[in-house]
Amino acid sequence: MIILAATPIGNLGDASPRLVAALEEAGTIAAEDTRTAQRLLQALGVANRPRLVALHDHNERQRSADLVERARDEDLLVLSDAGMPTVSDPGYSLVAAAAAAGVTVTAIPGPSAVVTALAVAGLPTDRFTFEGFLPRKTGDRRRALEQLATEPRTMVFFEGPSRLTETLAAMADAFGADRPAAVCRELTKLHEEVVRGGLAELAEWAAGGVRGEIVVVVGGAPARQVSADDAVAQVQQLVGDGIRLKDAAAEVAAATGLSSRDLYQAVLAAR
Repeated sequence: MIILAATPIGNLGDASPRLVAALEEAGTIAAEDTRTAQRLLQALGVANRPRLVALHDHNERQRSADLVERARDEDLLVLSDAGMPTVSDPGYSLVAAAAAAGVTVTAIPGPSAVVTALAVAGLPTDRFTFEGFLPRKTGDRRRALEQLATEPRTMVFFEGPSRLTETLAAMADAFGADRPAAVCRELTKLHEEVVRGGLAELAEWAAGGVRGEIVVVVGGAPARQVSADDAVAQVQQLVGDGIRLKDAAAEVAAATGLSSRDLYQAVLAAR
């Protein structure tokens, strides 16, 4: 089988006993960076010296088929540099190929920068979306943020320290200066820091210089205040565009805070 193993995102003490046992028993490890994998083995005191195979963004598609075939005969342990493979890290193409080939895929759960940041940000956690890294080009980033401007769920982003100020400023332009957010820096490490505030305020803070691994958590868009009649009209317009009435009512309800059931019934009554 293929075993996706979550590795520490900072603090080595977060390595699970299952991870250590898997490292001790592994015959082959597919690692995002084989040097990082070697350092992890040494740091955890693992005596095993498995075969290390590089599996990263530039070779994953080419290597997936061969690794899947190898996993038919022996367990293949998959590691990213930190956190869970496939989550903004290599592994997705390998898992998709394994699923198509009928090879079992399982996981050793553990640290995740996404969930850790979400937990400490102080923003709603009942519904969220992970957006990873935004596009590097200014125009592409602006368009991506414009598409998310009305997203009602809490949003989680990754960002590098050199681009943080620029990204927060772009978010403030797209989402509003006062949209609540949190910058989570160096999670689980010695200099862990969580700074909360409005996006414009955070952009000003970041201009002083920020280091380390960074996760940005942004509150979702508040429900728009619209009248029931306007909301019904929005549902009718969506239905006219070919969307099912149930789905249209749910979409407008999510954006306005009104009842999906009431909107559905109102449209039926209007007919």
